[in-house]
Amino acid sequence: MSEAERNSLFESIGLTAQRAKDTAKNNKLANTLELVITEAGYSNTGCDKATGALLYTLASTITKDATPHLGYISRAICSKRLNTADQVAAAAIRFAANNPETIDDSRFDEYCGVGVTVTPEQISEAVSDLIASNKDALIRDRYKMLGRLLAEAKQLPSLQWAVGVAVKEEVEKQVLALIGPKDERDVVVKKKKKEKENNASQTSTAPKKTTIGTPTMFLEGELAKLHKPGGNKQIKPELMEEHLKATGRKVITRFPPEPNGYLHIGHAKAINVNFGYALANNGVCYLRYDDTNPEAEEERYFISIKETVEWLGFKPWKITYASNNFDKLYELAIELIKRDKAYVCFCTPEEMYEMRGGDSRGARRECSHRNRPIEESVADFVKMKEGRFKEGEATLRMKMDMQSGNPQFWDLVAYRVMYKPHHRTGDKWCIYPTYDYTHCLCDSFENITHSLCTLEFRMSRDSYYWLCDALEVYKPVQFEFNRLSINNTIMSKRKIAKLVNEGYVFGWDDPRLYTLPALRRRGIPPEAINGFVQELGVTTTSSTTIQVSRFEKYVRDYLDDHAPRLMAVVNPLKVIIENLPDDHLEELTIPFKPRDPSMGEHSIPFTKVLYIDQSDFREQDSPDYFRLAPGKTVGLLYVPHPITCIDVKKDADGNIVHLACRYDDGPDKMKPKTYIQWVGESSKHESPIKLAEVRIYSHLFKSGNPESNPDGFLADVNETSLDIAKNSLIEIGMRNVIDNALKSKPHLENVRFQAIRVGYFCLDKDTILKEAEGEERLILNHIVTLKEDPKKS
Repeated sequence: MSEAERNSLFESIGLTAQRAKDTAKNNKLANTLELVITEAGYSNTGCDKATGALLYTLASTITKDATPHLGYISRAICSKRLNTADQVAAAAIRFAANNPETIDDSRFDEYCGVGVTVTPEQISEAVSDLIASNKDALIRDRYKMLGRLLAEAKQLPSLQWAVGVAVKEEVEKQVLALIGPKDERDVVVKKKKKEKENNASQTSTAPKKTTIGTPTMFLEGELAKLHKPGGNKQIKPELMEEHLKATGRKVITRFPPEPNGYLHIGHAKAINVNFGYALANNGVCYLRYDDTNPEAEEERYFISIKETVEWLGFKPWKITYASNNFDKLYELAIELIKRDKAYVCFCTPEEMYEMRGGDSRGARRECSHRNRPIEESVADFVKMKEGRFKEGEATLRMKMDMQSGNPQFWDLVAYRVMYKPHHRTGDKWCIYPTYDYTHCLCDSFENITHSLCTLEFRMSRDSYYWLCDALEVYKPVQFEFNRLSINNTIMSKRKIAKLVNEGYVFGWDDPRLYTLPALRRRGIPPEAINGFVQELGVTTTSSTTIQVSRFEKYVRDYLDDHAPRLMAVVNPLKVIIENLPDDHLEELTIPFKPRDPSMGEHSIPFTKVLYIDQSDFREQDSPDYFRLAPGKTVGLLYVPHPITCIDVKKDADGNIVHLACRYDDGPDKMKPKTYIQWVGESSKHESPIKLAEVRIYSHLFKSGNPESNPDGFLADVNETSLDIAKNSLIEIGMRNVIDNALKSKPHLENVRFQAIRVGYFCLDKDTILKEAEGEERLILNHIVTLKEDPKKS
């Protein structure tokens, strides 16, 4: 058929001229659509636009496995058995793919909702329940919630076969009834690039808030295209029937870390994707420890992983362990051998490497043990379990395809001998399953619907499916997404261990690292990490490295919106205002954040003696310097009148002892060009508060890619990445900030604030809080600067 004839055919089923033309240019789609139209019987007569749209949906969505049933589904559309795009998708993508032989009419109708009518009353009732469960958020966030509600309504089982337009209209109707029409509260106002401040508080870009409700990354893009439960083809249809019966068609995911180290920021993305996808689809997510290597696993890692997942705000549906399944995995390994899909191999690792092509990547050859009698491999595998072979002497390998272009098919090892006690099973086992054998089977045991993992596992997908089919067990779908990497840091557990063991950092939670415990200690809010991951989204292209400055900007914008403001002086310089009486005391009421009454306010003392930061004074003045200098005037934040430096007092060695200043409260006072932070001295108020340490961090490595250093990554370590100030002072509002933060979340890193004109800080875990007796030691960690440092980029 010519392109012109195809254009005419496609227009006859209701496609616009342009869409018909575009479709005709796509050979694969055009061929399928032509066949669909022919099977439906519309080659000569055409059809109405609604039916044509369903035929187009079928042609553009049908899978390779379902193609043999294309004619059946086309005729189901023609006869009006299938009336909606959802029904066509159920038939083309899910049902037919799992029913490779002749389709049973009644089973097809049940699966695809044929004849199911969802009444307007049922739609109204389901939407009403949805609105009620989101009422508080809807009243608060108004029409910002509409997109999320529409998405959630589509996921409701009771509305699976409802007409989409009717559901949309009902949601909009009930939202309107609850909160009224749109008004000025629903208008998105773009902020100006810069906003003038009445004081020295820094300007910022509009803050990036964490997404309310379901994040966009799950409503659009790659994750939104994933199959619905039941849409993954099985080697036997009854496997899917059993799966759906066990799960009730619920989405089930899992986050499966190896408990051999601490999680890093890349894991934050995996956590968000796995837990978030389940939440977005009213499903559940396991936390499953992949504990199959007793050599590297320790109890501290299990504890830390669980704490980290919960710190990020996610609650596992169940916590499980691969080791829970050791007995079942062993029995299936025996079954795999009996099916002639595995064998015991006595080759050394070096011999296996050579059989796989070696350094020369030459021809591959099969192991000489591969085709031994099945009974011999069964017997030898039992001997492996009984401890009758040395480590490295024997392995169980899967009989796959040594000539495949995919290395994940080169007879992977399923079990190895290892005489190490396991933290959960003790010395019961001396053989342990590998990741390649364990992972997909544990997913199967737990009825995982979506096995979500990063791109490095893409080639493992085929071997994942091969093993499930070889044992004829339920087979989940694996989906790979790009991983999150950040420059200026190291993610490798081995290399971080080297940094720790050789004293470059003071532990796995050193705030200069990008492990999640380190980011937590540094004061990075979990909401900022989640929001950053959600903003990046998910793609299936190759993973990219994100500039650390981009992450810091996101954190900075989040803190700008959420952190109270305090005045602190890192390197104090004493100031005595000589024209004030010794007992002068003013209690100034100041906000924790200007123009944000919700943050509250507090009082601080203004007295004759106060402290400013050394960086705010210069003995040698210059035209481009606007802070304090001899004879120069400067404003003090929140103080009604400025001060002027009239003298510099020094000791015998020429060191500055204090500045003598004048309080300019007369009628001829000049308006200062700038304002600086300060803290007042008042024994009555126990002001200022002394800080034991202020830890200022910069990047741990000098370059964006430490591993590119020809002398190794350790040669790239920045020796000045930590600066500790020990005589710093902070205003007494710090007490309020501590009390307020620890009331809601009793962990020191939650005490976060902006030190005005300095940066964002939190309390370090080494802090000792003030009690009735004993020493107080307040230690601050620097989180991020107030604005991006060009040098760091």
